Amino acid sequence: MTHQVNPVRDRLKAAGLRITAPRVAVLEWLAVHPHATADQVAEGVRQVLGSVSTQAVYDVLGACTNAELVRRIEPAGHPARFETRTGDRHHHLVCRSCGRTEDVDFVRGDAACLEPGDAGGFAVDDAEVVFWGLCPNCSRAK
Repeated sequence: MTHQVNPVRDRLKAAGLRITAPRVAVLEWLAVHPHATADQVAEGVRQVLGSVSTQAVYDVLGACTNAELVRRIEPAGHPARFETRTGDRHHHLVCRSCGRTEDVDFVRGDAACLEPGDAGGFAVDDAEVVFWGLCPNCSRAK
């Protein structure tokens, strides 16, 4: 019997998490639908698995976020969103109107303000930048 390569199962195993159908479905769905809300993930996973509770999806998202398999972003005034793009420095563009969220790759240089002038004794290990504006669809609608 040969071992079939399944990146999602391998990532769960490497993170020390049990491989369950809801965890696999959540990670696979998020890989194709980044920046989804928990409710959107639950709806998408139900289309794959049939019956799964919203609480189960929240539990999976929490466990996968803690294991750094999923990144949670929380744009002000919008529901939390989740993505599987982790382990790199990237930022986000968020539409003020519809909440559409897109990745923005990290840019090095003077334009990147990622270190505070005075950290106040904090050991800073990360920075999150959110750019706000209107997406093309909302711009056209105005």
